[in-house]
Amino acid sequence: MAVQKTVYFVRHGQSEGNVGTTYQPIHSPLTKKGERQAMFLAKRACHLPFETIISSPQARAMDTASVIADSTNKPIEFSDLFLERRKPSALNGKAHEDTEAKAINDDWEKSLYTSGYRAQDGENFDDLAMRAKQALQYLADRPETSLLVVTHGFFLRTIVALVLLGDKLDGDSFKHFQWRIRTENTGLTMLGFDSELSDPSWRLLVWNDHAHLAEA
Repeated sequence: MAVQKTVYFVRHGQSEGNVGTTYQPIHSPLTKKGERQAMFLAKRACHLPFETIISSPQARAMDTASVIADSTNKPIEFSDLFLERRKPSALNGKAHEDTEAKAINDDWEKSLYTSGYRAQDGENFDDLAMRAKQALQYLADRPETSLLVVTHGFFLRTIVALVLLGDKLDGDSFKHFQWRIRTENTGLTMLGFDSELSDPSWRLLVWNDHAHLAEA
């Protein structure tokens, strides 16, 4: 395969919401551990040949991207295409043990794996699949030959599921994929794009490489 474009995807560093006892707020900041993870990744990123950083505008991703940008002297652009899955707003900041919140979350989980089903104002399976397609097209259309994208665990797995399964992606296969694969904080995933191939023209080259965390 003659790769014409390389995209390095990074999950943000550990956030307060990742380790807290509430449903993660939209703009949860990095923990001290997350800041260290971002610094270790930034050191590694100095050896990667990317031209631009694209980041989710959520705080934990922005903070991770900023650490990488400071170390690599690369510009950052922000795109809502790479936000984490949007949970129902009624969940934000609610305790995990809250009975009402748990019922909303269970309903939302159902919507993530059921085409045509929606839970309040949260994103559902159809929304996520469409946004992942738009994100891949956005990256394919970019002029750079190499990019680094800072995003979020669930949405990154959504992108990879779409690349691997293409039109065969449905609710059941999506659920199986999401439940059987892990994404470490600051794990590095690499996709290659070749426009001369028939669809899908994206290929998974590296998944969740987090060797840099051995220093953490």
